[in-house]
Amino acid sequence: MRVTPSRDRVHQRRPRIGAVRNVHDVRRERGSMTAETVMLAPVFLLFLMFLVGAGRVVEAQGEVNGAARDAARAASVQRTEDAATGAAEQTAQSVLGEECPPQVSMAGTEWAEGGVVAVTITCELDLDFLGFGTTKQMTGNSVVPLEQFRRVE
Repeated sequence: MRVTPSRDRVHQRRPRIGAVRNVHDVRRERGSMTAETVMLAPVFLLFLMFLVGAGRVVEAQGEVNGAARDAARAASVQRTEDAATGAAEQTAQSVLGEECPPQVSMAGTEWAEGGVVAVTITCELDLDFLGFGTTKQMTGNSVVPLEQFRRVE
């Protein structure tokens, strides 16, 4: 004996997964994406500002390290310690410019044959343009041996 399903069950449609069952449900959700976007937009903008600020800090650190390297190299080829200090300051100023005014220190320099030139550059990076309202101190160090084929005075 075979049982046939009732006629009502055969023609009854099952809702698909994810399908909207009721027209009223669609009307209640109208505008919800706009509200979600409005709520998430400030969070997204803050995240973008953080990324820009972090990128600026990384870029500035690379510039300060490069300025320290260039300043130490410029100082290492000078004949006198005063000329070396002037060359290091001038090189650091030309590399970093007005955006991050450098403070050059040559502490640790051994001004004798076979010695080394140690340059430390410090500058204050202004992060106020992003709304952080602060500055970050950037420091770069470099140690270069004195030029071997020149006379130290």
